[in-house]
Amino acid sequence: MTPWLGDACSLVEAFRARELSPVEALDACLTAIEASELNAFSYLDPDAARAAATAADVSLPFGGVPMGVKELTHVAGWPYTEASLVFKDQESGFDATQVTRLRQAGAVLVGMTTASEFGGVNLTRTRLNGITRNPWNLDRTPGGSSGGAAAAVAGGLVPIGTGGDGGGSIRIPAAFSGLLGLKCTYGRFPKGPSAEMGNVTAVGGCLARSVRDTARWIDVTNGYDRHDPLSLPRVEGWEAGLGTHLDELRGLRVAVAPTLGSAVVRAAQVDKLEAAADQLIAEAGLRRVDVPVRLPALDVAWALSGLVGVMAALGDRYPDCADLLTPQIRFGLEFATNTYDLRSAARVETTRRDFVDQMAELFGEVDLVIAATNPDVAFAAEGPLPEVVDGVQAGPGNNGALTIPSNIYGNPAISIPIGTVDDLPIGMQILAPHHREAWLLDLALIVERERPWPLVAPGAPI
Repeated sequence: MTPWLGDACSLVEAFRARELSPVEALDACLTAIEASELNAFSYLDPDAARAAATAADVSLPFGGVPMGVKELTHVAGWPYTEASLVFKDQESGFDATQVTRLRQAGAVLVGMTTASEFGGVNLTRTRLNGITRNPWNLDRTPGGSSGGAAAAVAGGLVPIGTGGDGGGSIRIPAAFSGLLGLKCTYGRFPKGPSAEMGNVTAVGGCLARSVRDTARWIDVTNGYDRHDPLSLPRVEGWEAGLGTHLDELRGLRVAVAPTLGSAVVRAAQVDKLEAAADQLIAEAGLRRVDVPVRLPALDVAWALSGLVGVMAALGDRYPDCADLLTPQIRFGLEFATNTYDLRSAARVETTRRDFVDQMAELFGEVDLVIAATNPDVAFAAEGPLPEVVDGVQAGPGNNGALTIPSNIYGNPAISIPIGTVDDLPIGMQILAPHHREAWLLDLALIVERERPWPLVAPGAPI
């Protein structure tokens, strides 16, 4: 039996109509995962999943839906490795809040999807798990850090998977794999228990095949939790509200800035983006305004602030464990420990503070910004990160230049599939002010209607 190749919501509908049972859907997923060349899962829990599928209440939002959980997420009794050899034998003793809420919504947790080590690189290749591959082309990466989730969902292995976005880690793999990827306002999803409070950039989320799947995921997982004092109050009605904000959208000011003023983006991708943006602006009744968008390069400030969390996780194991780390993480830690002092930390915070003010000024002039999600299509699965785009030397920081700004500012941003270049997917990114995810979902709904994208990669499951 082939695994479900529609979206998660339609799978629940099939369960309720008794066209398919949760156990049958799970067995098809497990068979496809075992046969897959994608290396999208690092751990499977078939016995617990089958017990959950057998007892599934299909009246629940995700009742019976097989789902992957990103490797950097706590699930009680499952490995908690940070995708690192350093923690290869570590096991979690509790469920993250989002996992608890997904279980309560009826999700059947199949296993852990692969991620980059500590979520720090936008390709999924680690010494612990090897190389994860893109279902559109096995020689290419699905991106990172939520690369396993993207590969699993686009590759037809599970209909939806959890992700996390600290510098583009949902949007980058979504664009590389032809999926929808929404990074919500910081705090929309609680990060506890054991929430890290230092680097306030990372948010939870999902890799999804449809807009309604994303909205349902928000309905299930959003809302304040006492373990995360920065989490936001619960907001109801995301799925029910789809398509109801069209009057709000009409006349909103939008800037189309493919490069955001700092990235180097492939010309062929810019052409596709401009065409998709023009169509969306016309369909939604937006008002295009000519506002210069020149956001600074933030890769160094972002990386240095994020490495604080990596060092906290490693603790006294570092530097003795350095040889177990992937080269990018090892280099980053060496650089940070040799150059990062109190004055350096102050400079990073000054950069972040000034950038927040710059973004605030931008959203005083416009209501939305349309940009590329990635500089180019997916690169080689084994890396390295590309440093040249269209013959222009861009440097490794170019790979996250388009997504990092919304993590530092904390505003919502979405990547929407808009077609292909070289037979590989590309995404259009839309940035909105804080708490305006509903705008982004309705804009994505328009694109989904006018430019429907394939729910899975050609030839999936792979």
